[in-house]
Amino acid sequence: MSAPADDLDQIMAVMALAFDPQFGEAWTRRQIEDALVLGNCHYGLVMEEDRCAGFFLSRFAFDEEELLLIGVIPPARRNGYGVQLLEQFLAGARSRGASRALLEMRRGNRAENLYRRFDFTQIGERPNYYRSSNGERLDALTFACQLQQDYTAND
Repeated sequence: MSAPADDLDQIMAVMALAFDPQFGEAWTRRQIEDALVLGNCHYGLVMEEDRCAGFFLSRFAFDEEELLLIGVIPPARRNGYGVQLLEQFLAGARSRGASRALLEMRRGNRAENLYRRFDFTQIGERPNYYRSSNGERLDALTFACQLQQDYTAND
């Protein structure tokens, strides 16, 4: 799946604002383009009036879909856009036949609470996997969610 240039522009605009440079999690435009051209990658956008407030990027393989990136611009956070993006991601994964959704994040990522609302549970850990810009080592946590039913956020 490739993306129109204006969608890529919107993704990159969100990327510039949503990802703290301290953790080096943002991807370059080339990485996004390559993922969309070379792999079974998919994306979704959430709009706030006339601008993109957030996006996700995922990759489907076999019967699993992995959430590679998800971001919401800081001024639009806490408005339900993360929920909308995860709902889009999970609906797309189910439509492609995925039986499980996966994601990996650094320990301490505030999005963990959101993922848990969608029944993601931790299935693994990679100690000292990430390195922050100040040299601090951070664990990577792997989460999974079974897709046997229609998931929406738990209240």
